Amino acid sequence: MGKKSRVKTQKSGSGASAVVSPKEMMNLISELLQKCSSAAPSAGKEWEEYIQIRGLVEKIRKKQKGMSVVFEGSREDYFPDLMSWAQENGASCDSFIVTNFGAEGYGLRATRDIKAEELFLWIPRKMLMTVESAQNSELGPLYSQDRILQAMGNVTLALHLLCERANPASSWLPYIRSLPQEYDTPLYYQQDEVQLLLGTQAVQDVLSQYKNTARQYAYFYKLVQTHPAASKLALKDSFTFDDYSYAFSSVLTNKVMQLLLANTVNTYGVDRGTYLKLYWNTSKGLIVVVDRFAG
Repeated sequence: MGKKSRVKTQKSGSGASAVVSPKEMMNLISELLQKCSSAAPSAGKEWEEYIQIRGLVEKIRKKQKGMSVVFEGSREDYFPDLMSWAQENGASCDSFIVTNFGAEGYGLRATRDIKAEELFLWIPRKMLMTVESAQNSELGPLYSQDRILQAMGNVTLALHLLCERANPASSWLPYIRSLPQEYDTPLYYQQDEVQLLLGTQAVQDVLSQYKNTARQYAYFYKLVQTHPAASKLALKDSFTFDDYSYAFSSVLTNKVMQLLLANTVNTYGVDRGTYLKLYWNTSKGLIVVVDRFAG
């Protein structure tokens, strides 16, 4: 279930702007924020609220068509640049290769036997996009003046990602270009797909996630467009709902792997050909460990 979100690709730079006045867009955004900030609907009215919110979002998406900053080519076209960038910045990249695992997508495959307790992949922290790096970036002035942004680490990372993606000189571009170009998450379900979940335990989470994402986007869109500290942000002219949803999904899907089974490699080691997926975050950098054994 779930139609994947898709990011159209062309070279980085300013996207083609849709014909829509700033006032018209701000009115729609304000209406969306008001709708998403209202009291929770009474029991049985959640679906009706979802339809109303989705209707506003679709109006906004239609008017924002063509405004995104995007890249040419496919994701795998940028893997060589990613590996070169990693090596240049001090990452250890000699124990694995990037491999397509079919339905599971791209991942790392061990190219040699790795012994228990052996450090086989090290990524310096300077390569990581973190809340700390966001504070030290062009997003820093806005971050320092908005308490809601300070309280929402995932949102900070999503905006950080969008700012760097819109900046042709960003040091993280080799990484950003290598990110998946699409996701298959509940946030991107079509309305008829969500409707199939009515009567199940899952539907409430799906409706809540959509409402929360719409509220966050509306709030931060207004903030980016009106706050003096955001006047020079690279994403100011290309901050679309689709981009925010994509960036937020990128943050969530890249964080859920942390800390699970982190002692596997220390206890057992891994064999050549093992699929390396999980990572471990430390104060100085990132250590990759195994998610499962091959076979």
